[in-house]
Amino acid sequence: MSNEISRRKLITQTGLAAAAMAVGRIPGLAATPKGGAPIILGTGSNKYECIHDWLTPPDNIKFGDTHGVAQDAKGHIYLAHTVHGDSPSPDAVCVYDQHGKFIRSFGAQFKGGAHGLSLRKEGHQEFLYHCDTAHQVVVKTDLEGKVIWEKHAPEEPGVYKNGAAFVPTNIAFCPDGGFFISDGYGSGWIHQYDKNANWVRTFGGSGTDEGKVQCPHGLWLDTRGHEPLLAVSDRENHRLQYFSMDGKFVRFYTDGMRRPCNSFLRHDMMVVPDLRSVVTLLDKDNKVIEMLGDGDPSSLRDAPRDKFINGKFIHPHHAIFLHTGDILVAEWVPIGRVTLLKKVS
Repeated sequence: MSNEISRRKLITQTGLAAAAMAVGRIPGLAATPKGGAPIILGTGSNKYECIHDWLTPPDNIKFGDTHGVAQDAKGHIYLAHTVHGDSPSPDAVCVYDQHGKFIRSFGAQFKGGAHGLSLRKEGHQEFLYHCDTAHQVVVKTDLEGKVIWEKHAPEEPGVYKNGAAFVPTNIAFCPDGGFFISDGYGSGWIHQYDKNANWVRTFGGSGTDEGKVQCPHGLWLDTRGHEPLLAVSDRENHRLQYFSMDGKFVRFYTDGMRRPCNSFLRHDMMVVPDLRSVVTLLDKDNKVIEMLGDGDPSSLRDAPRDKFINGKFIHPHHAIFLHTGDILVAEWVPIGRVTLLKKVS
């Protein structure tokens, strides 16, 4: 009993993150009101326990906006964040094991701009693709952070004349080893590259018509149909827009879409983190299955952590299915928040 009292005093005095590190990981502590039961989101076969602050930084790092997450074959989780102004360490990528225990960090060069983070196995090795919005560059590294190559605005399409901005936000991978880059915060173009990282074509561009986009924030290759299609989170047009592999418009999806930031597939289910305070699950036909943790409208982006509402999202920015089938959600808040949605069997 005395240990429990001491633990609660520590939480009160130093805050959740410090307490979690001092006493060891306390899964679910942030998500469960004092004396209450775990918070369960969803219905039927799609129920998840909501565990806020499942990933926390070590003592020498303070999260900035938590922007991107990825998981490697060993189960290690990579988190990209912009780094808080008060952080002793400038490292913008934190690495955790499959249980959420911090392992190491790297990526000081991405401070202020760490945004999209994607991971792919190529041959016998895995690589990270970083989209840095502050430095306007896409960087491929190994899992230790060693730079393989960097890409700035492509010259070939001739669309960046007269100072037009290139601000890459996310990557999608092609079956043949190539990839797409979304210029989400710049001029709205989508650039395709081959397996040797050579430019192939550019399409999209700002607008509201078919084939045009307004903030193509996220990309994902949807392989659930007869042929792969590029799913673009056309955020400020409030829709998912699908393109063929050669950049031709295919269709829109607007069901449940507010300001979709990205998408991620596991079997037939797609998860869409939506900046307007919700995480949406879609079926194989992109019909809404669940809208989890709906916190809209939210005015808590700049609020202190003790004002965050348990079980409600503020600004989901990226989400992935972990190997376990659980969902990990990173939010666009300047002190960072990473939530585990643990599948309830």
